[in-house]
Order: sequence, then C-alpha cells, then structure tokens
Amino acid sequence: MAASLGQPDGIRSARVAAARRLRRAVARRDEGLFLVEGAQAVTAALVAGALVELFVGESAAVRHADLIAGTDVPVRLVTDAAAAALSETVTPQGLVGVAELPGHRLADLGRPRLVAICEGANDPGNAGTVIRSADAAGADAVVFVGDSVDPFGGKCVRASAGSIFHLPVVVADDALAAVTAVREAGCRVLATSGRAARDLDDLASAGILAVPTAWVFGNEARGLTARTAASADTAVRVPVYGQAESLNLAVASALCLYASARAQRVVGSATSGVRGGGAH
Repeated sequence: MAASLGQPDGIRSARVAAARRLRRAVARRDEGLFLVEGAQAVTAALVAGALVELFVGESAAVRHADLIAGTDVPVRLVTDAAAAALSETVTPQGLVGVAELPGHRLADLGRPRLVAICEGANDPGNAGTVIRSADAAGADAVVFVGDSVDPFGGKCVRASAGSIFHLPVVVADDALAAVTAVREAGCRVLATSGRAARDLDDLASAGILAVPTAWVFGNEARGLTARTAASADTAVRVPVYGQAESLNLAVASALCLYASARAQRVVGSATSGVRGGGAH
C-alpha cells in the first residue's frame, strides 16, 4: 500500500507544514479547514463529504488499506514522524484528515425540535461530549456562544466521536442573539441553574419538555452569565439525589437533552409516530 502511494513526505514538506498550522484556531478560521484524527472521525468526514485531504503514516497505511482504497480524496503518504507531528494525541493513529469547516449559522436552524446552546464552555472534552450527546439524542443543532472553546479544535473533535459531522455545530458571538434565534424558530428556552426553583423532574411531569426546546448550558465553573440566564423562559436544575455537589457540563447536558428527547418521542408516538432522525 505504501509503495502504491509513492515516497512518503517528511515533517518538513510544504503540505504537512500547511496541515500542521490547522492545529491553531486562527489558522482554522483563516483557511476554513480543520483536522480530524483517527479512523472513526475520518470515516464520518468522508460520509459527510467534508474531507478534502488525507494524511496516512507509513505504519498506518497497511492497517487502513480498505479505508484508503475506498476514498476519492487525495491521499498523502507521510513518514510516521510526520503523522505524529500532525497528531495531538499521546498515541497517534497515523491517520489525519483535513476537512472543511461547515459554516453553519443561526439563520440556518429552520424549525428545530431540540437544540443545545453552550455559553462559555471552556473544556474541549466536555464540549465534544455535548455534541456527541446531542447527536445521540436526535438534537437538531449545537450552538457555542460567548467565550467558548473552538468546537473544531482537535480534542473537541475527538471527543465528539464523529458526531461533529452528523448535525449542525454553530459558533456565534452573542448568547442573546442565539436565544432570540431559537425562540423565533419556535423553541421554549430552558436555562440550567443549580439554584433554580424547578427541576428536571418537575418539567417532565408537567409535559413542558415535549415542546420544541432549546437548552442553554453555562460555563463548567461559573454557570451562565446573569444576562443569558435572565433571557430564558424557565430556569431548571438537574436534581441531585445523592451527596455530589454538582454534575459536570457533559453529564448535565446529556440528562437534559435525553429528557427532552424522551418526552418528544412519547408525544410523537401518540400522534404521528416517531420523528425521523430521533434518538437511537
């Protein structure tokens, strides 16, 4: 396989150097491209039609021969050292793709049933897990606002486990603009807060979660800004039955999104059947 791809490019080659620059957020924005690492993410990018180039280390070329043979995007054989230089993991898989930034906007949301909005999320692992959970729950979009981590950075893309290619991921500057957009699209806006009077169980029992919903989640340490919290229709806390002080963003968002997905499925089954693209 390696021989059929020609001589491998080294770490100093122009193409490898250009791809390495995409590890920085400013380069991703300037070029409209980002890196995806590993067979799972690369396959998801291929299926989505987002992959534009694929770098394969010499050792990985044999392991991923079927994947390489099945793609029509340019494949660049590189040395294992060059593949490692493109990677951001401790144990590189030797397979790194270059994908197009999707460019989704708030105006593209249409009439969503379920949306996750993250304000000031600063842990890329948590942010990627929110995307993965939203995808699994059948959500229509994930929106990152304010001083949030770049969802197209390496750690976030890996944590999404390919889900970043399955649903729109929007980056917006202003949280209030995002809240206004989802409300105008027909969603009830629910803001998570550990001090809220009503909890997730209350809303589920009242049937509130069955309507189109946008969940707003705050920073891992500080929560939502007062301005954003005040813009929501209802404040909600996730009940804690044991002695844990709180739940982290990834867990809390999964619980909230699945509570909405479950309520919406029940209503959908009772009327016109389960909505296509729902939770699995």
